[in-house]
Amino acid sequence: MTTRFRLAVAVALLLASGNAAPAQSLPDYMARITGKTASTPADVATKDVLALNTGMFELYGDAAKIFQKNILDKHPVILGLFSGAGGRLILYRPGVPPTEAPQVPIVYQLLKSVGHSTMALAEVVGPYVDNPDDKSWRGAMLAYRSRMQSALDGLDTTPMQADWRDNNRTILKNNIAFMDECISAGVIPFARLDAFGKRQAPYLAKNVAWAAQTQVAHWMTVLADWKAQLGPSWDKAYAASNTIYVARQNNVIFSVLAQFFGPEAINSRLLLIETVSFTTTPADMLESLTRIIADRSVGSLFFSNYHLMDYELMGGDARAAIIAETTKRGMTPFLPPLVPFGSKQWPTLVTPGPGPATIADLK
Repeated sequence: MTTRFRLAVAVALLLASGNAAPAQSLPDYMARITGKTASTPADVATKDVLALNTGMFELYGDAAKIFQKNILDKHPVILGLFSGAGGRLILYRPGVPPTEAPQVPIVYQLLKSVGHSTMALAEVVGPYVDNPDDKSWRGAMLAYRSRMQSALDGLDTTPMQADWRDNNRTILKNNIAFMDECISAGVIPFARLDAFGKRQAPYLAKNVAWAAQTQVAHWMTVLADWKAQLGPSWDKAYAASNTIYVARQNNVIFSVLAQFFGPEAINSRLLLIETVSFTTTPADMLESLTRIIADRSVGSLFFSNYHLMDYELMGGDARAAIIAETTKRGMTPFLPPLVPFGSKQWPTLVTPGPGPATIADLK
């Protein structure tokens, strides 16, 4: 038997017995990070299917950049963004650099700042009401009192009309008096805090009203000018305003935009976009607006309804499922009324009912 024949027989026997040659041992630096992995066919298949959804978002992100350019090339767009200065309005016109409107007059911020200073006092003392053993609030109050006095000392030189200045002087003096009472007594009884709140309420209400008048008059003027500039192009313009939960009802900027766009544009060309923070960037707003408009075309493509994608797709079927499940459990379903796709309803609370609905009603 030749040497070559013996080697062939040995290899054949090893393969037939299912034995493999011993694996080469890994160097120490690799052995520390490697190990045997195990995946079932079901695991692999599940990951492959889920990857389709991940890939969809990647593809959508790439397409959205093109969609946004196409929209801005064909339609004027107005973004209304919340800010502590009374908001921002930005006009995008095809072929023209974006135009940012002038800010609301500074008196708006002055009125708001004085009003907020009073509310801040409640935050300072709130955790320590009727707790004479804890004096940790005194440092913060003494520091804030100094700021309050500085604001009062310079109030007469601020750009504010006389009767508004008198109202704000009263607010600041009442704030300082309350702070001095608390510091002197070393304790914050609830009765004192309650009396302070009731004393300040009428003056604060005036500041709120004047700030709103200033803000609305400013933005109405800006939008009237922009509508005149756009002429017939206004009828194909889009607008979007951002809001968080607390500001979505009677949202100032959205409500002003609605006066110029009209009821037929609500939820069609005029959109209220809810966010989780007071402020957002114009880029994020444009991205949201692009997604909404682009998704509408997808709804038309697959379901022949342009506004279908404005709604949670599974919402209708989930509604039917909730009704079925609650019925099985002997429960009564509690759901809002069905509204048609493309509803022009104001995108906030619209059902009237008993109870106060404005500061004036609280009187």
